[in-house]
Amino acid sequence: MRMRATARGWTAVWLVVMALVQAAAFLAVWRVAVHSEIGQWIDTVALTGNRIGQDRIDGPVDTLLNAMSVVSLLAATATIGFIALMRGRIALAITATLLIAGANLSTQLLKYGLDRPDYGLDPERAGVGNSLPSGHTAVAASVAVALVLVLPRKVRAVGAFLGATYAAVAGVATLSAGWHRPSDAVAAYLVVGVWAALAGLLLLITQREQAQVAPGDAHRLAALLLGVTGVLALIACVLALSWLVELRDTGPDELSRRPLFVGYAGSAAGIAGTMAVVMALVLIVVHRLVPRVKG
Repeated sequence: MRMRATARGWTAVWLVVMALVQAAAFLAVWRVAVHSEIGQWIDTVALTGNRIGQDRIDGPVDTLLNAMSVVSLLAATATIGFIALMRGRIALAITATLLIAGANLSTQLLKYGLDRPDYGLDPERAGVGNSLPSGHTAVAASVAVALVLVLPRKVRAVGAFLGATYAAVAGVATLSAGWHRPSDAVAAYLVVGVWAALAGLLLLITQREQAQVAPGDAHRLAALLLGVTGVLALIACVLALSWLVELRDTGPDELSRRPLFVGYAGSAAGIAGTMAVVMALVLIVVHRLVPRVKG
């Protein structure tokens, strides 16, 4: 198998750009969804639309979300660390653990530190205050991304698809259960994406100069498929919400079934699309962060 030295400089640049872009996207989501009337209106419409067919999915949704406890997070973190240690990757085990811990701790700090103005659009939940980012979504996404980092190259692409699907389902589930607004889930993915980039930089720092990577480990097709799927889902989200905005002078509780469904389905597409793009960004570069030959 032909090998080449890892391009650490360009990889570091990519990770810095990846962190900055996702941090900027987080700020944009927060400003639009939380600090603008139209953003809060769209979130409320999507959350109101979750009532459509809710009785059919209540059971599975509650089971999925209730399984995300502190104990299950600790168990998943320990399992991920164990996989890395079994591969002889001590630095990887530590970094994956820091990624999960950092993403979930910062999610909680942001949730309680950010303010949410009350525009009178959602009086039912006004007393709850800020709920962005979603803690449950951050748990699922951070575990999924950390797992992709520690998995062997032969099953990494499969793990990326399964992990992205699991995290996306978890994010949509928080909306379906009425636990979180769609922007909460999107923001959680972006927080995890920033931490994934920071974890990548840490892995580069601990990586030896003679580390080498096989070009065939790049998983370009899988990353492209995830990225394209995510972008298409985001486009569908934008189109759905653009149509919905035309009804912005109507209260969420006064909307008919069709716009409520469009708001819910469009937001669900945005949630899933964001997770797919975040995972694609990780999969593009992970083979350089965890090279086949450590040196």
